[in-house]
Amino acid sequence: MLSDEQLRDRLAQVRAEVAKAVVGQDAAVTSVIIGLLVRGHVLLEGVPGVAKTLLVRAISASLSLDTARVQFTPDLMPGDVTGSLVYDSTTGDFAFREGPVFTNLMLADEINRTPPKTQASLLEAMEERQVSVDGVGRRLPDPFLVAATQNPVEYEGTYPLPEAQLDRFLLKVNLALPARHEEVEVIRRHASGFNPSDLAAAGVQPVAAAEDIIAARQAVGRVSVAPEVVGYIVDIARATREAPSFQLGVSPRGATALMNASKAWAWLSGRDFVTPDDVKALTLPALRHRVALTPEAAMDGVSADDVLHGLLAAVPVPR
Repeated sequence: MLSDEQLRDRLAQVRAEVAKAVVGQDAAVTSVIIGLLVRGHVLLEGVPGVAKTLLVRAISASLSLDTARVQFTPDLMPGDVTGSLVYDSTTGDFAFREGPVFTNLMLADEINRTPPKTQASLLEAMEERQVSVDGVGRRLPDPFLVAATQNPVEYEGTYPLPEAQLDRFLLKVNLALPARHEEVEVIRRHASGFNPSDLAAAGVQPVAAAEDIIAARQAVGRVSVAPEVVGYIVDIARATREAPSFQLGVSPRGATALMNASKAWAWLSGRDFVTPDDVKALTLPALRHRVALTPEAAMDGVSADDVLHGLLAAVPVPR
């Protein structure tokens, strides 16, 4: 049985392995790890070419987990994701053929390019961790995480995720363009022969397994949250409902997600209790996709992050 410190070291090694293939984007890597620790899912948003897909592939390569990638397209059907009943001519019966969702780490690439019917096929899997076909529920493996990507600039021919599905994602991470020194390192690696399709050649190796994730998850469950910090989380959530720039605020599910993510971050930081700083650190990724700007605020060029920053500055911090 590994100690908490040994488990943290293994997850730190995951970040080190991913860094062999992906330059920067540490926040995104940590977000996926947090998602695994609290049974959540992660939405990665960024323009093409910022290594969204490569990042998820590198994380899966550094973990001994089953992984699957689905390219979401306009003609993708729900059964292509969840699986379907297939007629077996040898037995004369219908047998269930599992879809790619039956894995530990599923990369849903460009999830907003598939119609709502197919997007909705993931809802039960993400929330209930099972797939129901022909009235029979089939459990998904544990751990199970959906890492979905979407492009924030090309909206023609896309189907924006409805609020109900966005709310199923624990965190939304915005992948920014790299700083100059990071971009120089990316180009240098490619000039030296780096092949994004061959992570093994880049030296990425599995350093943690499913049992490590499950053990770490149990450790995160033991992290305490003081009543004052619980009140702080609730005050932030309630402030989003009263903000003039938001027409939709954070639900209690969003407040719970912020608490769970803060517990994982506190544990990764080596503590068994949550501080207000932990809550502040996770507020934007945990809440930015659970709010909706008013048309007036959007026309003024205000972003959800701008408003959330203002709320964090206004909500009293417990001492």
